[in-house]
Amino acid sequence: MTDLTDEQGWLHVAAAVIRDGAGRVLIAERPAHLHQGGLWEFPGGKVESGEDVQVALGRELNEELGIAVQACTPLIRVRHRYPDRNVLLDVWEVTAFAGEPHGREGQPVRWVDGESLTDFRFPAANTPVVTAARLPGHYLVTPEPQDVESVLHHLEGRLRAGVRLLQLRSKRLDRRAFEDLVRRVVRLAHAHGARVLLNSEPELALKLGADGAHLSAARLHACATRPLPTHCWVAASCHGVEDLVQAERIGVDFVVLSPVQPTASHPGAPVLGWDGFHAIVETTRLPVFALGGLVLEDFMTARRQGAQGIAAIRGLWEGDEVTI
Repeated sequence: MTDLTDEQGWLHVAAAVIRDGAGRVLIAERPAHLHQGGLWEFPGGKVESGEDVQVALGRELNEELGIAVQACTPLIRVRHRYPDRNVLLDVWEVTAFAGEPHGREGQPVRWVDGESLTDFRFPAANTPVVTAARLPGHYLVTPEPQDVESVLHHLEGRLRAGVRLLQLRSKRLDRRAFEDLVRRVVRLAHAHGARVLLNSEPELALKLGADGAHLSAARLHACATRPLPTHCWVAASCHGVEDLVQAERIGVDFVVLSPVQPTASHPGAPVLGWDGFHAIVETTRLPVFALGGLVLEDFMTARRQGAQGIAAIRGLWEGDEVTI
């Protein structure tokens, strides 16, 4: 990866989360003589002045790895200030390419599964990228359970359709019934390789074997520090910049930002719209799911506006196969 700084003071870098057919991610080791040398990185390089980001990405991946990009989507943009330079990482997810990736410049490269990414040392700017690479593009929020058996049956269908991350919540079940539901949902989800976050007290996630907690905006602002250890996931509901600042401050892994569009659950409530959503996302380093009135077909729009993907209740509880 070239180490040059543009005239605006930000080193604009196009980087790639490259996936193979098994979903593994390709990482490369930085040469020892370069900035952050000896650490691992997502392949890519500098965007030249006036150059299209996708053109720069394709050029750099060909030079570094000998591959031609065939399909990619924006994933996350991260601004990071090092003591000696400012870096803007413009990260794209590459899902199709021609050629066999190899270190054309002599750099070691390695395919790793998503969970193993945390075993490698990356430059600090890459921390949110590692998180984004471990997350899917869809985050299912379960509806209020009316009939537990029906919910479990329907959930199994959504897991078979590809859902791999879900938030379980209930405002009506009593504590005993909710805990029983959590245990059953966790067993079912884990059998399909999916993660479960509880919209409840964070400690309950540890007690019941869930993968983490989803903090409401109220719980988010009540936290002075991250409420769970780093091996658990912590997400939060956000509605503006102030919420995102708090989420970053306590070390949340990712957030949902809402409402993007009008929703049946909050008729007449003010919405962000895609322009408002994009403007807020540009202020944070965290992966952000778009929430509010969205369906599967909104995925690419969400990605173009800076989102990790979409979060939804109805839009993901019903519908077609989830492929990303």
